[in-house]
Amino acid sequence: MSMESNPHWTHNLHGGFGRFAATACGWLGSTWAFLGAGLVVVVWIAVGPAFHFSSSWLDIINTSTNIATFLIVFLIQNAQNRDSRAINLKLNEVIRATDTAQNHLIDIERLSDKELDEMQAVYEKIKEAWTLRQSRKPGDIRQN
Repeated sequence: MSMESNPHWTHNLHGGFGRFAATACGWLGSTWAFLGAGLVVVVWIAVGPAFHFSSSWLDIINTSTNIATFLIVFLIQNAQNRDSRAINLKLNEVIRATDTAQNHLIDIERLSDKELDEMQAVYEKIKEAWTLRQSRKPGDIRQN
């Protein structure tokens, strides 16, 4: 049995990466990480005269920032995916737990864009009707 077909190995890989990504995003989003990156740039600029501002000197920062950006994009995307999933699950639980809620709204993030557009149009009509009712309430200043 290969490692890829072993569900336990796959679960550990994804769980391990998720923990790594969450920790890395937490650290990379800190003040200390920003200050560290700023310090790297300052040091790079400071050593520029020693390397006569050569193309190799320039390539060092370009290559470093390209690699860092490439890797961090995946970390950020993983963190956003996890946050979105957690928020959707929480909202699904609120919908499920509320007696008057429409349970068909659970997992609507899986609908097509066309289906979401249709639902949005329905809720915009509901909002317009509510706004109209609010403008007609007795004692409303706008009626005078």
